[in-house]
Amino acid sequence: MIKRIFFFLWAIAAFLKTEGQVTDTTQPQRAGLRISLLTCGPGDEVYETFGHTALRVIDSNVQGPLSDLVYNYGMFGYDDDFELKFMRGKLLYYVAANLYEDFVEEYTEHGRRVEEQVLLLDEAKMEEIKTFLEVNTLPENRYYKYDFFFDNCATRIRDIFPKSLGKSFAYSSVLPGGYQPTFRDIINQYFYRKHWDRLGVNILLGSKIDVVMTNTDIMFLPDYLRDGVAAATVNGTKIARPAEVLLQGNPKQPAGLNEGMVLTGSLLLLTILGLTVKKLRPLGNVMSRLLLFVSGLLGCLMLVMWFATDHQGCSNNFNVLWALPLNVVVAFMSFRRKDKYAVVAMLLILVSLLLHVLKIQALIPELLPVLLALLLIYGYIYRYNQVKKIPAND
Repeated sequence: MIKRIFFFLWAIAAFLKTEGQVTDTTQPQRAGLRISLLTCGPGDEVYETFGHTALRVIDSNVQGPLSDLVYNYGMFGYDDDFELKFMRGKLLYYVAANLYEDFVEEYTEHGRRVEEQVLLLDEAKMEEIKTFLEVNTLPENRYYKYDFFFDNCATRIRDIFPKSLGKSFAYSSVLPGGYQPTFRDIINQYFYRKHWDRLGVNILLGSKIDVVMTNTDIMFLPDYLRDGVAAATVNGTKIARPAEVLLQGNPKQPAGLNEGMVLTGSLLLLTILGLTVKKLRPLGNVMSRLLLFVSGLLGCLMLVMWFATDHQGCSNNFNVLWALPLNVVVAFMSFRRKDKYAVVAMLLILVSLLLHVLKIQALIPELLPVLLALLLIYGYIYRYNQVKKIPAND
């Protein structure tokens, strides 16, 4: 009798356990296959500033280290033409399947955070994603022309889910109500302590990145893709478990001193002193020609990045209105008969400021002292021509 009761209880327990496995829709139906989203934190290098995204595929039916692979869309080759290809926006990235142990070892060495979100999908959908990734790694499919904002490691993975999971799939909203950031707003948050990098990047990026992003757009960054997947659904059911931290990474560093603002503020101060204090007039002449030359060089670089490269984010760069390429030549010329040029240049600076006010292209705070200094220089050139008084050192 005791044996029968024990067997009866064991049968009920086994039945309930089986029922729980069948009705639990939050677990993958195939125990041998697991797919997860890996989100990696920022690193010290410029190209690591925004983090990284990859897909991890564990297949227990495969023997050896190949059972645990990371599909990484952030791979690129380094050759003699690397810098030129990168500057021209023609650098090809590719997807590769790396061993998970090698992947995580690299991020451990660099002290970068890694989070994992296991996907809760049925066998058919996981097989479809796995097959898609395997086909993508074939030599004829693996390469793509990288674009930071519109085609990168995160957008490549972002676009896999709608294709594989169909119309019933929906990302969750990652933008708080009323928050309407632009591409520039978001990337500047990541550059919070890399002031020189932020300044240089902002100068070369045009008005195309000053548009308000959609919920899909913002997932070009790994952190926001992670948040989008966190509450994404298929037919109203979540597709991912909560993120688990695999590596803590190094603690976040403070912003530190904004050296760029200190420099441009100092340039403005020296220009004011040189153009207003008679004894410092030689300094004013040096500062005028220096700022004209540097602004002209920047203008030339902006035009090259706009028209001679494939970087979409560098198009429609209206900073060229104040960074006049002709300033490269004017800097080495006499200021005589340059009053009309000075008037046009001042008007163009005012137009650029108007574009900032109208939110067509955002103002870079560190450049405001430079714009004021240029206005003073053009004003000096205009006045110099009006009074027809040539300084002794001209």
